[in-house]
Amino acid sequence: MIVRIMGEGQVILADGHLAELSKLDDELLAEVENGDGPGFRRTLHALLARVRDLGEPLPDDSLEPSELILPSPDATLEEVRELLGDDGLIPG
Repeated sequence: MIVRIMGEGQVILADGHLAELSKLDDELLAEVENGDGPGFRRTLHALLARVRDLGEPLPDDSLEPSELILPSPDATLEEVRELLGDDGLIPG
């Protein structure tokens, strides 16, 4: 799966990592719904860090269709709220 972190670039991420990332996504969804700013910031950074750790970066000059788009690390709670679907940022 190709994942884009807005403002950073793309990584290739094995589908096997989605369960781990979904746990962080569920936490993020709950924090956004509860308006928990500090928790939201902490969990967003943890989610993005795991994507970076688990994924293999694509070259900067490569532009592949992204199957998943994640917000930038400095996105606000309101910006992320607009990106969230019923399942969070990560479908499934």
